[in-house]
Amino acid sequence: MIIIEKFLGKRLEIPEDRRFYTRQGLWAKQDKNHIAFGLTEPALILSGGFKGLDWLVTEDQMVEQGATVVFAITGKILYIDTPIKGNIHFNSEIKQLPELVMNDPYNLGWLFKIEPAEEIGGSYQQLSEASAYVESLKSSEGLKNPDGLKGGVSGMCKAVYSGIGEQKV
Repeated sequence: MIIIEKFLGKRLEIPEDRRFYTRQGLWAKQDKNHIAFGLTEPALILSGGFKGLDWLVTEDQMVEQGATVVFAITGKILYIDTPIKGNIHFNSEIKQLPELVMNDPYNLGWLFKIEPAEEIGGSYQQLSEASAYVESLKSSEGLKNPDGLKGGVSGMCKAVYSGIGEQKV
């Protein structure tokens, strides 16, 4: 585990037993025939949580790399792409229990699995290691605002929130 002590005021653990699609904030874990994908804790925090989703393709459909496959309702609207080509399988439990994504993002809260169209090892190895994912977070609001100050860390936000008495600097 890689520990991030302060990410928007929260302590996070990034598992090193998986790979990451940094562009979308997805983790990936390989088993014998599939690669499972889910949202990382930093992605969930930065997006404002997770409230639900809708599938944009059908179960067991062949999807191309980069295809948008999930419409996620968070504090924002997220369209989630697949980083690899293959047949897609969805976690039907999270339709009924979306809190699984927030409560157990690295296990029960997985979003979809891909059965890769090509050799599974090659697709998986193209994704980033945990250390590279953590490095990519350095430019995010989460690490620029380690204490989770309201209004963030930009000069404009600090001025607005200081003006209304909400910023604690």
